[in-house]
Amino acid sequence: MSDDVRKLLERAALDAGRPVLSTEAVYAGAARVRFRRRAAVACAALAVVAAGAVAVPRLKQDPSLDRISVAASTGTAGADKASRVAALLPAGVGRLEEVSFAVLIKHVKPGEGKRDHLGPLDGEYAVHRDGGVGYLAFEVRSAKEVAAKSGDRVPVADQDLCEAEGKEPPRVDCVREVLPDGRTLTTWSDAMDYGDGTPQWGPEIDGRLTLEDGSVLVLRSSTGFEAKGAQGPLLKTPPLNSAQVRDLLTRPELLPAK
Repeated sequence: MSDDVRKLLERAALDAGRPVLSTEAVYAGAARVRFRRRAAVACAALAVVAAGAVAVPRLKQDPSLDRISVAASTGTAGADKASRVAALLPAGVGRLEEVSFAVLIKHVKPGEGKRDHLGPLDGEYAVHRDGGVGYLAFEVRSAKEVAAKSGDRVPVADQDLCEAEGKEPPRVDCVREVLPDGRTLTTWSDAMDYGDGTPQWGPEIDGRLTLEDGSVLVLRSSTGFEAKGAQGPLLKTPPLNSAQVRDLLTRPELLPAK
């Protein structure tokens, strides 16, 4: 288990989980609104020509209305975090729900020990798909925290996470990329097979974006866990694959405003 994943588990937010709108619900709701508007137009036209006994056929819903931009539907100031995350994800990922690992795994009371996050979308999100439940987790860490963790051995921007260090096993499928703006992005796979213990986590894909100031954005795409409090069986595959994790890490919406 990498330091990034271990740190995410240790610092699981104590925010209470709450159900939120899924991407599917947003699409369906918008389609219903559009249909009602078209139906209203049809009724108005029928009233105008009623004297002439002209029949107006029932309008057929435009198939293109079945899917619209999630971002367009959740662009209000009060949009919840899970809907904002859903707007950044590719189609077919699943239904999102903001949760708390502390509540699910440690069984603390919802609302206890809340803490501030650096990133606007930091937190844990359950991903419901095909009868299983996986998780996405985001956390922005300050340069000071990262430096303290590494002991200032190597400048954060120069660290190569694909190279094994100490007793840590080498990261599987590890890809390190230096972006044009100088940031470093790394993704890898983790089988999470570390013997007995609770909870038992399923395989996942992890990612880390290192910014020039030394702060980092950590992302987990997990198939889920097995333990008391589990919301469902493991997903067959992580919510996001390596390429999708890479793309999501580059989204500015996950980073604190400058």
